[in-house]
Amino acid sequence: MKLDNEQLYNLTHGFEDYAGQLGAISPPVYFSSLHVFPTFEEYMKAGAGEDEEAFIYGRVSNPTARLLEQKLAALEHGEDALVFSSGMAAATSAILGTCQAGDHILCMRDSYRPVHRFMAQVGKPRLNIDISFVSGQDLEEIRSAIRPTTRLMILESPATFVFSVVDLKAIADICCERGVKTYMDNTYATPLNQNPLDFGIDIVMHTLSKYVGGHSDLIGGALISRDGAWIHEMRHSVREWLGGILGPMEAWLAIRGLRSLAARLAVHQDTAMKVALFLERHPKVKRVHYTGLMSHPQADLIARQMRGHTGLMSFELDRSPEDAVRMINALKLYGKGCSWGGYESLALCPMYGAEEEELRDSGVSRGLVRIHCGLEGADNLIADLTQALEQV
Repeated sequence: MKLDNEQLYNLTHGFEDYAGQLGAISPPVYFSSLHVFPTFEEYMKAGAGEDEEAFIYGRVSNPTARLLEQKLAALEHGEDALVFSSGMAAATSAILGTCQAGDHILCMRDSYRPVHRFMAQVGKPRLNIDISFVSGQDLEEIRSAIRPTTRLMILESPATFVFSVVDLKAIADICCERGVKTYMDNTYATPLNQNPLDFGIDIVMHTLSKYVGGHSDLIGGALISRDGAWIHEMRHSVREWLGGILGPMEAWLAIRGLRSLAARLAVHQDTAMKVALFLERHPKVKRVHYTGLMSHPQADLIARQMRGHTGLMSFELDRSPEDAVRMINALKLYGKGCSWGGYESLALCPMYGAEEEELRDSGVSRGLVRIHCGLEGADNLIADLTQALEQV
């Protein structure tokens, strides 16, 4: 992971006003539902919505949340950003901010499953927004699937089940030619390891609950774009009316998480590389899916698009799905729970309850094991995996 000085500065000090903070090294948490003005005229001017640094009401904007937005926009090389109360609030707001009734969305199959469910339960039946799915690997399939009504393509790369990647620039070019906006979930890579906007992607989403927060103590989401006018419109025509702004305490926790993000990611990557190499050599492991391995089938594309790796991977045993579950249950350091990106290690069989069609599309078995390598130390995690694998 190679970081430049500007990235390191923005993680730690960027956009912070120490003089305005009375010399405090940590920014204030503005627990305020409203802001007052010396005159009615100044209140009206602020309410016009032209100045993003003017604060009136907490549902619209907040100084602590705004500081986080500035940092995230700079880290992702975007013009501006918006933060939301969850990753799902960010994702669904992006859909509502780009599409209307009768429009069509093109979506990678191996992307965030709650977005698929939102479209199945709300987007299509209630909003009349159609959706279809492609692998993301086949550029001709993408070209053929775009319709005159297609307004948005949803991407995730690396995808967080089998860690396949897609050619961001090639897809962005195709969509741009056809007038389709591109939306990319960059939560896995973080802004430090990948910047999709640099490849032509229009909108980047982050679930702040993962590596940005880093301590499994906040829920939040973010959208970043090269188009500042789109972010401005989203702030006042979508987020303001849906009320999904990130709370000030959660924004402060995310700012705190950014300060240590580079240091934490370096440890996550180092640990995960050692674990992945151990698993790759283990006789009971059939296949390991990790972007840092030279054996990854898309290693060349990964090298062009990414600067580093994180702590999440998956692997397949040469045993039954039931044995995979037994192995997970035998783990002592890996908690059995959803999410990832925190200090703690986790293990699940995320495809265990999947439909057969979904398994075929993903190309994996029901016994796929996904692990997050936390900060407990590579030797400890490998010892835990060793004893668990011995029991199947």
